[in-house]
Amino acid sequence: MTDNSLAADASPDHQQRPRGKRGALLFLRDLLIIFVVALLVSFLIKTFLVRSFYIPSGSMENTLQIQDRILVNELVPDVVSLNRGDVVVFQDPGGWLPQTVEAPQPPVTAAVEWVLSIFGLVAPDSDDHLIKRVIGLPGDHVSCCNPLGQMTVNGVPLNEPYVKLPAGTEKVSGDPFDIVVPEGSLWVMGDNRYNSKDSRYNGDTPGGGFVPIDNVVGRAFVITWPSSNWAWLDNYPSVFQGIPASEEE
Repeated sequence: MTDNSLAADASPDHQQRPRGKRGALLFLRDLLIIFVVALLVSFLIKTFLVRSFYIPSGSMENTLQIQDRILVNELVPDVVSLNRGDVVVFQDPGGWLPQTVEAPQPPVTAAVEWVLSIFGLVAPDSDDHLIKRVIGLPGDHVSCCNPLGQMTVNGVPLNEPYVKLPAGTEKVSGDPFDIVVPEGSLWVMGDNRYNSKDSRYNGDTPGGGFVPIDNVVGRAFVITWPSSNWAWLDNYPSVFQGIPASEEE
């Protein structure tokens, strides 16, 4: 009882100061814990689930516009299988992109970009990646063009609503090709068919124009910015419906 009375008789100023200081320290501690947990969760999401990329060229118009920002599902292809029609981001197989020298950044800019990259809000390595649509899976026989200007996969002609062609043009490729996709690789093409340096035009690279599945970072599934372009990215399953499985599938 004596101790309780002494505590009750103490002046308000004498009690509030240490409690207020301790409360501020607890608040800062909780804030730091929340920040660290958020940072860890964002890092794990970026590493294993979702990454953000920006579009640097017009090779996927009109599906994607220059400077669009997209989210990529990194569970593809390790957990979720690839499908024909998927829009995929992949590392340069070698020779697809010109070599560039990275310009030095001011320290503050570099630090901010590093923090944002941890949260998956920017992708500093976007310039080392490409984005195209999967047309051929391992074992597929892909050729172009038939008398109607269509591409065929395993003998089935494709009606491709996502393709951008020059006015008055019917052929979905300006150059003919006839290939079989090797095991463990993909045949990819840009939707802007007459302005895309895709599998058709990388035959002289180490991979012969094919993209190793191991190079695939993931499948793009949504445009996040600008808000006026927000959209889910379709892989158009109806376009590829009825294609017989290749020997590799």
